[in-house]
Amino acid sequence: MIDILQLGHPQLRQSAQPITNFADDTLQTTIDQALTQLIQAGGVGIAAPQVGNDWSWCIVASHPTLRYPDAPYMSPLVMLNPLIIDRAETCDRGWEGCLSVPGLRGLVSRSTSVRVTYQNRDGEPRAETFEGFAARIVQHECDHLNGVMFIDRVERTADLMSEVEYRRQILKIPHDLPI
Repeated sequence: MIDILQLGHPQLRQSAQPITNFADDTLQTTIDQALTQLIQAGGVGIAAPQVGNDWSWCIVASHPTLRYPDAPYMSPLVMLNPLIIDRAETCDRGWEGCLSVPGLRGLVSRSTSVRVTYQNRDGEPRAETFEGFAARIVQHECDHLNGVMFIDRVERTADLMSEVEYRRQILKIPHDLPI
């Protein structure tokens, strides 16, 4: 099993490198391990730097959770060398968390839709538009590939809160329920 790096680890602030060898066994194994870790942690996305990997890839896996009850379900999507090529001018503020920043939530403004080019695990080019919550995840994970964390996007410290308070104030659920 691989570990998820935590806020303060220098690798989280480095830019990821483009992938050129899509058949690399280490790359493919690392992606598989990250996907397993993402599912076990109940997350909706993860990026290479979070698992100590230098390559440019991320996984987007929207699904409803107690944290995100209205999230749409989508099968986990592995994107290699993702690049946001267009963003909606319309933005929406929403609460975000991160597997690398446990216990903290932040209110972040993101474009409501994004167009992304990427390659699949076989290196085949793809382009896709994401909207709503999926667009938020894509932007969050692409930020990781550039050394940017969601806390960097929070406009003011008053827009940060602990996970316990997020559950109590925003979700209106008891803090002792597992999420």
